[in-house]
Amino acid sequence: MHTRTLGQGLEVSAIGLGCMTTTGGYSQHPDRGDMIAMIRGAVELGVTFFDTAEIYGPHANEELVGEALAPLRDQVVIATKFAQDIDPAERKARGRMLLPHEVAGAVEGSLKRLGVDVIDLYYQHRVNPEAPIEEFAGALGDLIRAGKIRHWGMSEAAEATIRRAHAVTPVTAVQSEYSLWWRRPEEGVLAACAELGIGFVPFSPLGKGFLTGTVDTSTTFEQGGDLRAQIPRFAPDALARNLALVEQVKKVAAAKGATPGQVALAWLLAQQPWIVPIPGTTKPHRLAENAAAADVELTAADVAALTAASDAIEIEGGRYPDFLEAQTNL
Repeated sequence: MHTRTLGQGLEVSAIGLGCMTTTGGYSQHPDRGDMIAMIRGAVELGVTFFDTAEIYGPHANEELVGEALAPLRDQVVIATKFAQDIDPAERKARGRMLLPHEVAGAVEGSLKRLGVDVIDLYYQHRVNPEAPIEEFAGALGDLIRAGKIRHWGMSEAAEATIRRAHAVTPVTAVQSEYSLWWRRPEEGVLAACAELGIGFVPFSPLGKGFLTGTVDTSTTFEQGGDLRAQIPRFAPDALARNLALVEQVKKVAAAKGATPGQVALAWLLAQQPWIVPIPGTTKPHRLAENAAAADVELTAADVAALTAASDAIEIEGGRYPDFLEAQTNL
């Protein structure tokens, strides 16, 4: 797989792997051994960029990713994230967000769980309004100078927040949701990244499975086990209307001899050379399909048609339930 360069010269595979669901999130907990094998298989497919977070589990995901990548450490870039104050014994969030002086303690926990000496890319998972972003940027700069992390990034941050943070310690990547059915980063964030030389890492680039063409009005989501059961866009009435976008993606995919998911990823790759999507999966065949999307070439007409289809269809429902949307800085 070819590579792309995020900010500060960080080189990664054109498509990464979001590892959140390897310890649950959209289903029951997958088999640990199977997930370790799948993550290692991703490296064989050319994937070098792996994304986890302290809150996934909590802690379990970092431990799994660390174990899976231990034999391959010199071949990969590992990204993880901090935000919540987590009880290490109970492995539960305590209901508040970390302050700048607490980040140094959080990184020590992630280093231990991942089994690494340094974290390649350390994101602030959500912006904490209780402290100036400049103080967080300063704390992350201290960690870079101390050799605990190589790069830092931000997740779900607004344009103005990114600019303020970058002025203190240069930001390597911004990670936020972005896809054909969620395009808010186009409202300023992507322009700021272009201006400042920051890479952009779309999570949920397949719309939490929606853009793969495998979700329809007969699909059910497990209450309490699948996040999509709480997401307004996946409610039955909204889903029935939103599927019009998938039909357009399917048309382009059929003409290209590709899958809808591959076309959705290729559309993201076509937006900018510093955009690196991180689709997640627990299925080896989907992993291979996603990795192969890096080789799908869309023409300018294909990209324009997909963009026009996205523009023309009014997506119904929020991309998060209200309590999760309230945690973002957008």
